[in-house]
Amino acid sequence: MYCRTLKPLLIVVLLILFGSCEKLQPEAPPDNSILDGVLTELSLLEQTRHLKGDQSFNDKHFHAANGLGPGFVATSCGSCHAGDGKGHPFSTLTRFGQADSNGNTWLEKGGPQLQHRVLPGYQPEQLPSGAPFAKLIPPAVTGLGLLEAIADETLLMFADPFDLNSDGISGRPHWNTVPAYVQIRAGAIASHDRYIGRFGHKAAVYSLLQQTLGAYNQDMGITSLQEPSDPYTGQKNDPEISQNEINDVVFYLQTLKAPMPRNIHDPEVIKGRQLFNQINCTGCHLPELKTALSPINALSNKTIYPFTDLLLHDMGPDLDDGYTEGFATSAEWRTTPLWGLGLASQSQGGKVYLLHDGRASSIDQAIRLHGGEASNSRNGYLKLTGQERKALIRFLESL
Repeated sequence: MYCRTLKPLLIVVLLILFGSCEKLQPEAPPDNSILDGVLTELSLLEQTRHLKGDQSFNDKHFHAANGLGPGFVATSCGSCHAGDGKGHPFSTLTRFGQADSNGNTWLEKGGPQLQHRVLPGYQPEQLPSGAPFAKLIPPAVTGLGLLEAIADETLLMFADPFDLNSDGISGRPHWNTVPAYVQIRAGAIASHDRYIGRFGHKAAVYSLLQQTLGAYNQDMGITSLQEPSDPYTGQKNDPEISQNEINDVVFYLQTLKAPMPRNIHDPEVIKGRQLFNQINCTGCHLPELKTALSPINALSNKTIYPFTDLLLHDMGPDLDDGYTEGFATSAEWRTTPLWGLGLASQSQGGKVYLLHDGRASSIDQAIRLHGGEASNSRNGYLKLTGQERKALIRFLESL
């Protein structure tokens, strides 16, 4: 009788304790205050797959025993994209060679990427004398699946390579060659056996699979079925990462949520958005795009607000590093998506490092460095009053 009475009492006590512990736990931060997070509308199976990719992306670290190096830049995906955000100067990549569209003339000297960290017993690569190069800050990875799901015809609709509307902006798609292993999307448009890239600072990369395989290989020295050559030694190795794990990481990137805006009803934010439109920042940073049908249902036919056209634009001499990729010129850069801009400091040590190489330490400085096709918008910004510039920046910080 005593034991029968004790058991229900113990259960009640445990329930009370469990409920008390739940109350002591901190509340989850609002979705719009963090970059990382999963798309809604995923099935249970898709959520499980996303979690597997999350664990590989953020929790798995490479070392000599599981394939790292011998030359590398980072030891994990998450070390370059903390919280799925932008990289820090410590994780900056150096790309070099390929001075024109005739091909990379520095491959025999370690190009296209510098592996400046090595395992014991090896020497880090040095930038070859005279090689054109660019320092590149790793971009945020949130919302990439939605950008991948935008149809080529949508991007071409906004392209204006000959500036026919005379607004000083002549964005063009980056028609680039793709590796043989890349699966071309349904409905893709080709031009002379080249396809539209949309990832990377110069939109040289066609798909998230290509981007992921390249990052494992070039950033960590990890060989795969599709990228079997070690970038440091040039030797072909057996795969150091399984195809299943690669696919899970790609799915993780495809199903990360889009960054969410904040303070949208703030009068200063509203005024800043009006000024953003007024000086034609939207000529490149398109506020709204729509995805097409996707094999992942949660990505299909979604209206998104990335503030990019994913096209190449000539940004003028100040941002011309002399380096290019594919068929972009050295002054051309893909329009950076602005969604998540206000949260950039979360992954950058409390500061911001903006533009492709992180040279701008504030949004104001980044705008002032815009040239080329962005000159009219930059000049319009400089003509605003101090209070108006503050409002415009306040709007950008809300994204």
